[in-house]
Amino acid sequence: MGAAVAVTLAACGTGGLATGSADLQNGRKLFQDKCAGCHTLAAAGAQGTIGPNLDDAFAEARAERFKESAIREIVYDQIKLPGQYPTSQDTKDFLTANMPANLVTGKDAVDVATYVAQNAGVQGFSEAQALSGTNGKAIFVSKCGGCHTLKSAGTTGTTGPDLDQLKPPFAIVKHQVINGGAIMPAFKGILSVAQIEAVAKYVAEHAGK
Repeated sequence: MGAAVAVTLAACGTGGLATGSADLQNGRKLFQDKCAGCHTLAAAGAQGTIGPNLDDAFAEARAERFKESAIREIVYDQIKLPGQYPTSQDTKDFLTANMPANLVTGKDAVDVATYVAQNAGVQGFSEAQALSGTNGKAIFVSKCGGCHTLKSAGTTGTTGPDLDQLKPPFAIVKHQVINGGAIMPAFKGILSVAQIEAVAKYVAEHAGK
């Protein structure tokens, strides 16, 4: 079973109904800051591939007329208590990393869940768009910005280290991108050798500036 379907089904019934009036603007901003580096969601302009494609995950539910409130609860539950699933760097049928719990909490979690519920899968299944080219900034924004802060790229992710503070040299960035570590997935096999070189060079030259 594909990762997106597995995560979606597993999230059902874990408790924690999202309630209250939601701020969709805040939900969109938080999604772009915290989630876009890992998930695809067309409405947010997100093309992350580390976690499930949210448009694909909920397209069938939309077609079967699931209530938006049910989708919101699934997303909210997954934010609070993400499952731990088999991971692999070698196949598209598995996640490359598991999501940390509580990336957003409280009212912020409600806002994100509501934003996703209103937008995921609305236009059906997405078509995969492979990241092409060797523009280091574009690669960073697409693949790394959801987790890392880097002023030059305009990203404010907080799941991973603040690269402006860390100022890592090229060799360390390249090694980390290839091999991953902690909750960061390895990008070997996801990015080409040239793309890894490009994004590592971009980070090394722009961090802290």
